[in-house]
Amino acid sequence: MLRISLKKGEERRLREGHPWVFSNEIKEIAGEGQPGCAAELFDAGGAFLGTGYYNSRSLIAVRVLSRRREDIDGTDFFVQRIRQANNYRQLVCPGENDYRVVYGEADFLPGLVVDKYGDYLSIQLLSAGMEYRRNAIVAALTELFHPKGIVARNDVAVRSLEGLEEKVEIISGSIPETVEVTEHGIRLLVDLLGGQKTGHFLDQRNNHLLLQGRCQGKSVLDLFCYSGSWALHAASFGAKSVLGIDISEKAVGLARRQAELNGLADRARFEAVDAFARLRSLKDEGKRFGVVVLDPPAFVKSKKMLNEALKGYITVNRRAMELLDDGGYLVTCSCSYHLGREPFRELLASAARQAGRSMRLVATGFPSPDHPVLLAAPETDYLKCQLLQAV
Repeated sequence: MLRISLKKGEERRLREGHPWVFSNEIKEIAGEGQPGCAAELFDAGGAFLGTGYYNSRSLIAVRVLSRRREDIDGTDFFVQRIRQANNYRQLVCPGENDYRVVYGEADFLPGLVVDKYGDYLSIQLLSAGMEYRRNAIVAALTELFHPKGIVARNDVAVRSLEGLEEKVEIISGSIPETVEVTEHGIRLLVDLLGGQKTGHFLDQRNNHLLLQGRCQGKSVLDLFCYSGSWALHAASFGAKSVLGIDISEKAVGLARRQAELNGLADRARFEAVDAFARLRSLKDEGKRFGVVVLDPPAFVKSKKMLNEALKGYITVNRRAMELLDDGGYLVTCSCSYHLGREPFRELLASAARQAGRSMRLVATGFPSPDHPVLLAAPETDYLKCQLLQAV
């Protein structure tokens, strides 16, 4: 195990509960080890800070898993830690069979994501430290859940920052073409091998209920609809018609299959087209909607891209507001961590001014409770959802 000493004063973030150490905060490293190997952390005075793993290739050089001296390499450690995480989900998601089991830093397992879809698990090993412990993690998951299959959705750019390959692989059992899950009585088909994220957006489960009581008899527009979860909820809540827009032919194809599966194809239709271009054409056609849902991908991939991304957020929200009926609702989301909650509200106000619409905030949505936020790690707080009304 490596012994890592920090520079004077650089232990403050750790003492406040954040699990990261950056490479420029390290004073000295004693010992040798490959990327992801275990390390004990000490402050400049020699006081013990915690046990984690080290990667010389990453800007985030150390991620802390425990504030005690303990073995973080064995299956027993992961069984205990994942069991604790799952026990919490049993309390906050009672009766659910599809949920996020492990949410990285928020469950004191930084670099690991585990999503459960019935009898199947979709995981992400986002750091060298978790990749290093792959066998122990898989053994722990097998012991706890006895899954029919485990897929590693490691096709994420953050792995390249850790010196790791981006790929998708089945690491246990078998994975079917789609897995059926249920959300608020709606049957959904999840593509675990090729869908976005780990296959589905579990974090929006509670926010979908913002549509309830607001869609009856109305025309609904769902932009960046992916496989149609928002659209199908709108249709099930009584919408007269729903139009889902996404640039991905594959996603739209899955959305259409789900509409058929739920007997909603007569009211929910989908188009594979660029959302920005379709917003312009809908305005030119004089179309109006009682409800518009705007759930785009993260425009802000890094802090340096923030200013440019803000322009995109303002533009797409302005155009969505222009399509609203008087009294209509806009559900608008951002999953960009670098765009904070208050700046998001400010840009919505700017979009409303540019659209010439008076908008009022009716409700604020948050990630479903299986995505808890660690207060000491603001990076775990990424999803914003606002329900606005045109008045």
